[in-house]
Amino acid sequence: MTTFKEIRGTAIQSVSTDPSNPETGQIWYNSTTAQLKGYQTGGVWASGGNMGTARRLLAGAGTQTAGLAIGGYIIASSSATEEYDGSSWTAGGNLGTAKSFLAGCGTQTVAAAFGGRTTVTVNTTEEYNGTSWTAGGSMGTARYNLAGCGTQTSALGFGGFTTVRVANTEEYDGTSWTAGGSLAIARQILGGAGTQTSALAFGGQSDTSNPINATEEYDGTSWTAGGNMNIALAELAGAGTQTSALGFGGLTTVVVTNTEEYNGTAWTAGGNMVTARRSLAGCGTQTAGLAIGGTDSANNATAATEEYTSGLQTRVINIS
Repeated sequence: MTTFKEIRGTAIQSVSTDPSNPETGQIWYNSTTAQLKGYQTGGVWASGGNMGTARRLLAGAGTQTAGLAIGGYIIASSSATEEYDGSSWTAGGNLGTAKSFLAGCGTQTVAAAFGGRTTVTVNTTEEYNGTSWTAGGSMGTARYNLAGCGTQTSALGFGGFTTVRVANTEEYDGTSWTAGGSLAIARQILGGAGTQTSALAFGGQSDTSNPINATEEYDGTSWTAGGNMNIALAELAGAGTQTSALGFGGLTTVVVTNTEEYNGTAWTAGGNMVTARRSLAGCGTQTAGLAIGGTDSANNATAATEEYTSGLQTRVINIS
């Protein structure tokens, strides 16, 4: 059997403190903590500052250090907007109309929110300038439980629910929506990431009413099949780009902490979330993601925020 020394050229050392500048793939035993550790690629979630108001079925936009939480559901649809600075949330301008089950995209100061429900399903769009929301162009199809990505002037809305699950895709230019290519699989409560011309749709619930693991990639004209997720999930969130995406949280038959990372071809497992949740919002990138609100495993709306960091890290190796 090949030994670690034969592979790496060095033996596993026993040290009292972790190396200050480890090499990629290096493994050592920390005698102080009695842990076997290695320096390898991986992702870790950590708790961030809580929102001012717990809510579920909301939309997200922006980055990990400049995030936006939009609308959602408390005891009814909410118009609340909150802005994140990487540590804490503060109140932003309210939506013109309280909405839940909506989608969002863009940045903290140039965002769009579209679709969703008030007391009825809507096709409205609102645009945010960092202070207040104003009305934008209406979508061609009113829907909720859809996914969105892109920017305020180059947005994409796809999937969702009208009276049935839909495959419709629409493209927004900052003024009006036009029809794009339809998803191969009609689905709702799905994850989305990317841009208008390079988007990713993953997971969700198809016409079987069960979570699915299918991924589709959009090139600005049509959707084609991508690599399947390892776990079929609905009510999940997404972040990142078509070739460097993050999918997290959601529902199988139970609420989960799962995270998966996509490289443009295949999904691999990332670090688990601190708290299991579904119906949450996401934003940011694969290496710096943000998970916002949602519904916890006790079926309560949560104000919790988590921050994801991925890359080369010192990790404990479990050999049991």
